[in-house]
Amino acid sequence: MKKGIKALIFFLMVSLVPATVSWAQTDDEADEKTVATGPKYGADSVNCVMHLSLYREFFKQKNIKDATPHWRWVFNNCPLASQNTYIDGAKIMSARVDECKDPALREKLIDTLLMVYDQRITYFNREGYVLGRKAIDMYTYRTDKVEQIYPVLKKSVELSGNKSEGAVLVYYFRSIISLVDLNKLEKSAIVDGYDQISVIIDHNIKANQENAKALANWENIKANIESTFEPFATCPDLVAIYEKKFNDNPDDVELLSKITNVLDRKKCTDSELFFKATEKLHKLQPGAQSAYLMGSLNLERNNISRAATYMEEAANLFTDQADKIKALNLLANIYFNQRNFSQARSTAYKILQLDPNYGKAYILIGDLYAASVSMCSDDDLGGKTVFWAAIDKYAKARSVDSSVEAEASNKIGQYSRHFPAASDLFFRDLLEGNSYTVGCWINETTTIRASK
Repeated sequence: MKKGIKALIFFLMVSLVPATVSWAQTDDEADEKTVATGPKYGADSVNCVMHLSLYREFFKQKNIKDATPHWRWVFNNCPLASQNTYIDGAKIMSARVDECKDPALREKLIDTLLMVYDQRITYFNREGYVLGRKAIDMYTYRTDKVEQIYPVLKKSVELSGNKSEGAVLVYYFRSIISLVDLNKLEKSAIVDGYDQISVIIDHNIKANQENAKALANWENIKANIESTFEPFATCPDLVAIYEKKFNDNPDDVELLSKITNVLDRKKCTDSELFFKATEKLHKLQPGAQSAYLMGSLNLERNNISRAATYMEEAANLFTDQADKIKALNLLANIYFNQRNFSQARSTAYKILQLDPNYGKAYILIGDLYAASVSMCSDDDLGGKTVFWAAIDKYAKARSVDSSVEAEASNKIGQYSRHFPAASDLFFRDLLEGNSYTVGCWINETTTIRASK
């Protein structure tokens, strides 16, 4: 009787299966791309299709017990049939492990579960992704085997890079900390791992700005990693970990990148190590970002001349418009602080060539003019004509860039009070509304206005 039922089921299943089978994915939209050669349905294609159909039917019904023997037949006899054999197989074996009460049998089932992942890699590759899934199950069922789990997680992250799953990154970081606690890794491995993982997380946060669910997930992962790292994140600890490495290998570009990334991320940029590492990295591998950073660091240390040199280099090297504007804006302010007003204005106009609607550049020029009273006091009005030119720039800023409207309006109100009095204009034969050329270094034509 049972044989008759099975034959009927087999007939119905096979009659509904097309020549090329495409089973629905269950956990990850995996591509059916094999890396091993051989017949898709093995040496016994009829039996393969039958067992494949039967296990899938039982599996859909969550009947793990009856699904298992058919799944096992497919796993052993036609491993190329479908990647779902391994996706489903991991779930089948996990369920078997969870319900098993016999410790010895449970260990054998775990071995089988891990073998499912290994065989999946053999026949369908996706090694980085599959190793990550394998490691998570290893962590779940063999938590104390961290020395075995760590290399699997490490290889997964190295292979997957920015495509690593968030859970894999979390377990990877925990495994590093566990091995440090066991004195199997140096404490610096925690910092190196944090740096490696943070780069991947930051990439995914940036890539998912338009996907609220994915963004929230990656932000949660970031918070998890940050809280785990917190006990090791004090600046003195980080400097102590990396200082000896830096002294031993001051020309190691990879090490220098790690030092600058970690110290910058943890806001330890006022340390001498950060300055030395950044300076050395820029010397060995000069680039726009390192030039900008060196300019900022020298500015903080009041090395104004060196800051200007680095920032000018950064502005020339940056190719992205926003980055170039950022560097030019800081450079213009450096010149302003040096009271090199002409050079500051020239730099501000370079910004406006890139973006004519960048209001902050007009604000800066207006501030330069307003600060020139003492320099331009031989205009017979005590230098007050500079405020006419300054107001012109603030008004221009307000008209092209709404983001600076409040600031520009405030400055217009502030400096309008310093216009010459109407009586001063009268005694100098100056009429409101007429044109007037402000001399000095400014040398711009503006409109005569009196204070109200």
